[in-house]
Amino acid sequence: MARSPFTLAASVTSALPRVGVVGVGALTEGASGRYDSAVADLDDGRRVVVRVPADSSAVPELAAEVRALRALTPGVRGLLPFRAPELLGEAGLGGAPAVVVDFLPGYRVDAAHLPPGRGAATSLGAALAALHALPLSVVRTEGLPVRTPQQVRTDASRLVDRAEATRRLPDALALRWRRALEADELWRFESAVVLGGAGAASFLFEDVDGVPEVTGLLEWHGLSVGDPATDLQWLASAPAAADDVYAAYVVHSGRAPDGRARERGRLYAELEFASWLVHGHETGRSDVIDDAVGLLETLAVGVAGDELVTDAALGVDDAIALLDRMPEASAAVIDTSMQTDAYDPEELSLWVATESARDAAANEDTAPVEPLLDAHPVTPRQPDDQSTSPITLPRAAEPEHDSERHGDAVAEAERASEAALRRWLAE
Repeated sequence: MARSPFTLAASVTSALPRVGVVGVGALTEGASGRYDSAVADLDDGRRVVVRVPADSSAVPELAAEVRALRALTPGVRGLLPFRAPELLGEAGLGGAPAVVVDFLPGYRVDAAHLPPGRGAATSLGAALAALHALPLSVVRTEGLPVRTPQQVRTDASRLVDRAEATRRLPDALALRWRRALEADELWRFESAVVLGGAGAASFLFEDVDGVPEVTGLLEWHGLSVGDPATDLQWLASAPAAADDVYAAYVVHSGRAPDGRARERGRLYAELEFASWLVHGHETGRSDVIDDAVGLLETLAVGVAGDELVTDAALGVDDAIALLDRMPEASAAVIDTSMQTDAYDPEELSLWVATESARDAAANEDTAPVEPLLDAHPVTPRQPDDQSTSPITLPRAAEPEHDSERHGDAVAEAERASEAALRRWLAE
């Protein structure tokens, strides 16, 4: 049973003994969330978030988050153009760890609904480039994981081996992935500080002069040294904005050009399906295996005749050319929501649907996404600018209300909600 906001508020006073809680609200995504979370207002004017693992499987992830936040010293934070949560205190709650961090304002955008053009997409690319430019000592000093290109390649190969051992992996995908693993040019990259697979919705946005800009990053438990492409794999789920995000990333990166990063990112995205299959096989869950096989078969059809390693790779000049062709402002409408306790909105089934229909989707308007949460105060307080109501980015030269478009948007949001039920909860 999920812990109540009042119970969670008690852990805030344990972690921060010299402050009082004057208001508390629920901050949760629902029954599928891996954490019980709440937002609390303190008597010193601060707003904080408390998170407690919903079950034991989330404890290691929360511990990794704490280690990562400790590695972000004031000097490191000064190198980033956005904020990271600040670790304020820790406590215990019924035998489970409770972590208190400061609340970061902003709204989030799901990858599938990220609009193209200057704004959210280009700000995301620049933010990722800044993160990957952090000194490697940030990770090494704290003793966080460090992996070389060869180790990354070996790990990917072992995952394919394990997926093949289940005898449920489609032969076409096994051959596709083996060809990519054997392509030496794909694995010539420079390791960097990475988030280990964080997606677009890990970032918080605020409007600066009417333009969405990244102002915060929530997910840090995967902080390590590894392949920068792991943080680009979500581009496979953002067909409308992928080119603009990647072009901005290349232009703002101070690192040596890596023309194959996007191809590796796509490989990692596809290997998530292999991980899902292996997970089901090793835990003996036939429902997971059947789901994974269905997803893999659909993926195999969607990528038939499409090689992962192409002849051409995007360079800096190509990226600059892409940026120069961007419109000054995006014309897409997106609904956004505030931060939640679950930081990974990317769904395997939704990725397959996006992959199969990516060409058609490029010519359609972006549909709104339903808010992931509403924070319900359990003590009376006046509304403020931290409301979790959806924020809509304006569409240029469009009427504010369109009943037919709204109906399509609701249907699309319902489909996205169904996909959300298929989330892989890492164990």
